[in-house]
Amino acid sequence: MAGNSLKAGVRFVSYDHFKHMLADKQGKVSAPRSLLAGLGAGMMEAIFAVTPSETIKTKLIHDAKSPNPQYHGLIHGTAQIVKQEGLSGIYRGLFPVMMRQGANSAVRFTTYTTLRQFVATRMPPGQSVPSSFTFGIGAVAGLVTVYTTMPLDVIKTRMQSLTARQHYRNSFHCAYRIFTEEGLTRFWTGTTPRLVRLMLSGGIVFTVYENVIKLIAGRELAG
Repeated sequence: MAGNSLKAGVRFVSYDHFKHMLADKQGKVSAPRSLLAGLGAGMMEAIFAVTPSETIKTKLIHDAKSPNPQYHGLIHGTAQIVKQEGLSGIYRGLFPVMMRQGANSAVRFTTYTTLRQFVATRMPPGQSVPSSFTFGIGAVAGLVTVYTTMPLDVIKTRMQSLTARQHYRNSFHCAYRIFTEEGLTRFWTGTTPRLVRLMLSGGIVFTVYENVIKLIAGRELAG
C-alpha cells in the first residue's frame, strides 16, 4: 500500500509537470508529446519510488520461499538489505526498472489521453466524460501497457531476484539468456495475472484521479 501510494503520487505529479511543459499554446498535448511526458514520469517514478519498493518486495518474497528465511518482516528486511548491501542494495535493477516504468507510463498515459480526448470530442457540449467511461478507458490503457511492456517486466523481476548476480551480468545479458535458453514466449510469462492487475488498477487509478481533480477544481472555484 505504501509503495503503490508513493508510486501513483510521483507518477501523476511528474506527468502533469511534464505535460504542462510540453503543451501547446492552447494547452493541448499531442500524442508524441504525451508519450514523452509519460516516459519522463516513468523515469521519475522508477528513481524515487518503484526501484526501492520493488527491490525490497522482491527480495522479501524470494527470502520467504527459501529454506532458511533471514528477514523478519518489512522493517527488519529493509534494514538487513541496507546493512548487508548498502543503499545500492535497494537500487539494484534501477536500469531495467527505469526502462519498464518509462515504457509503462509512456504507453499508459498516451493510450489513456488519446482515447479520452477521442471520447470527450463526442460528448455533448459542456458534458464531462462519465466515470464509467473513464474506468473503461483506464482498463484499456492497462491492457495495451501489459502486452507492450511485459518483456521489460520479466527482465526487471529476474534482475531484482536474490540470485541475479549468480546468473546475469546486466539487463542485456539477462534478456539474451532468456531468449536463447527459454525462448521468445518466455518474455510474456505471467501475462494473465499482470493483465488483470493493470486493467483494474488502470481503471481505478484514472477514475479516482479524474474525480479528485474535479473536486479540487470545484473547491478552488467555490473559494
